[in-house]
Amino acid sequence: MSNNLDSTLTIDFLENLKNQTATSHKKLESLPVSASILSPQMKMADYCHYLSLMYDVHYSAQEIVFPLLKDHITDLEEREKTQLIDKDLSFLHYTKNNTVSVFSNQDINVPFALGILYVIEGSSLGGRFILKNIETIPGLDQQEGVSYFAGYGNKTGSYWKNFLSQLTTYEQQNNCQDEIIKGAVYAFDTIYNHFLNNSKQ
Repeated sequence: MSNNLDSTLTIDFLENLKNQTATSHKKLESLPVSASILSPQMKMADYCHYLSLMYDVHYSAQEIVFPLLKDHITDLEEREKTQLIDKDLSFLHYTKNNTVSVFSNQDINVPFALGILYVIEGSSLGGRFILKNIETIPGLDQQEGVSYFAGYGNKTGSYWKNFLSQLTTYEQQNNCQDEIIKGAVYAFDTIYNHFLNNSKQ
C-alpha cells in the first residue's frame, strides 16, 4: 500500500515540476542562441558561442550548487561537464576569455539546489536530441568536438532515472516540493537571462 502511495506521490511531484517549469523552459528554448544549435545550417561560430555560455552555466553549478548536494546525489562528480566543454572548445580552437557566474549563492538551500540540478541534468537528456543535428555539420561529423552533447552516451537515460530517483526520495523525505520547483524555475530564468545578456552582437 505504501509503495503505491509513494509511487503516486512521485508521479504527482514530477508532473508538477514539469508543468510549473514549462513556461520558463519554452522561453529559454525560444531564444535565437538556443534555436541556432538545432538549425541544419548551424554556423560553427554559433556553436562555439553556445558552448561558451553553457560552460558558464556548468562552472557556476559546480561552484555553487554541487557543494550543497554532495551528501545527497551519490554520483555528483560524474555529472561535471566543464571538462567536456573544454575539450570541445579546444578542438574547435576557440579561446574563452572570461567565465561569468550565472547562479548566485545567496539563499540557496538543498531543495532549491536540487531544482537547479534538475534543469542542468535535463539539459543532458535534451542534448542527445541536439547531438543528432550537430553531428550532421561538417567539422563535427567525425565524433570530435561533440563531447558535451554526447554527455553520458548510451547511459544518458539511466543517469536521468537515477537522478530522478534521488530527487524524488529527497522530496518525499523532506516535503519540499515548492522549494525544488522554485529552484528549477530560477535556473531556467537565470540561464535565459545569461543567454539574453550575452547574445552575439
